[in-house]
Amino acid sequence: MKTLKTLAVSALAMAVAAPALAQSPKVLRYAHFQAANLSAPKHAAALAFEGCVESKTAGSIDVQIFPASQLGDGNQVLEGLELGSIQMGVVHDGPVSSTYEPFSVLALPYVFTDQAMAWAIMDGEFGDAMAEDMLDQTGIRVLGYADNGVRNFTNSQREVKSPADMEGLKIRVQPSPVYVKLVEALGASATPVPWPELPTALQQGVVDGQENGVTNIVDASLYQHQKYVTLDGHVFSWHVYLISDQFYGSLSADEQKAVDECAQIAKTIHRGMTAAQDANASTILSDLGLTVTALSPDETAAFRDAAQGPVREWIVGEIGEEWPDRLDAAVEAYNNAE
Repeated sequence: MKTLKTLAVSALAMAVAAPALAQSPKVLRYAHFQAANLSAPKHAAALAFEGCVESKTAGSIDVQIFPASQLGDGNQVLEGLELGSIQMGVVHDGPVSSTYEPFSVLALPYVFTDQAMAWAIMDGEFGDAMAEDMLDQTGIRVLGYADNGVRNFTNSQREVKSPADMEGLKIRVQPSPVYVKLVEALGASATPVPWPELPTALQQGVVDGQENGVTNIVDASLYQHQKYVTLDGHVFSWHVYLISDQFYGSLSADEQKAVDECAQIAKTIHRGMTAAQDANASTILSDLGLTVTALSPDETAAFRDAAQGPVREWIVGEIGEEWPDRLDAAVEAYNNAE
């Protein structure tokens, strides 16, 4: 039989241990696909988010970053967010469109003229409505939209100045049907290739070229097997900051506030780094050995005239008129406010 002293000691030990157990941090597994270095906007932003959240919550949330697709590709991360096995991810537009189809409206080519316009629309009523609808449909909460870069075409075969120059080229696109339609509308052959497989596909000549923003071209060393880049800016591409609503709902009000605020800081860092690279695209890519072709307004218009109609028709056929019309209205409101 235990003595009173033994029982007292045991009770004291349990009393001391109980607060420690209650204070075990909530683990937030944070996935993204860029390399684990500070020159990669996704990773620099992730580190900022980690420090911000852990500071604001006094360590009640333990942010664990998994870069370089360690937790899977975009579709696998989205599935993890739906199931709650991954708490947070930053996923690019192609996979997001596969899980939440209305997001494909943002692949309409030659819609946004610059970052100021794109950010204003996605931070405003249009972006808010899309976030609310995605949450309702998927159980994944949008924390913010950041840049995946203004998308441009690169290839290993020839200079491209017009849609006619695209004919016969095999262009890698992200696994999203709307990007297939865009490239085919310009006369090239579209080949969907997952992001982790893209460098090998270029090296082995499975595809002649690809389309991406400067950040991804540099971060993944895609320039090593390419000779030409055309700065047509066909799509303003996005990375979406996403969190499992199941996990978000498990947080206290103060913890939710910290996550929201720190996501805005991360998003701002991410945008700034990517936008700076886009603004200096010609210098960055020419210094890496690529022949850079900047299009005139008339040349850009030829690409827009070839691609925008067929892509819009395809999108409307998939998701209806609502979201294309909402985007048109948001663009018109922005232009009229200037």
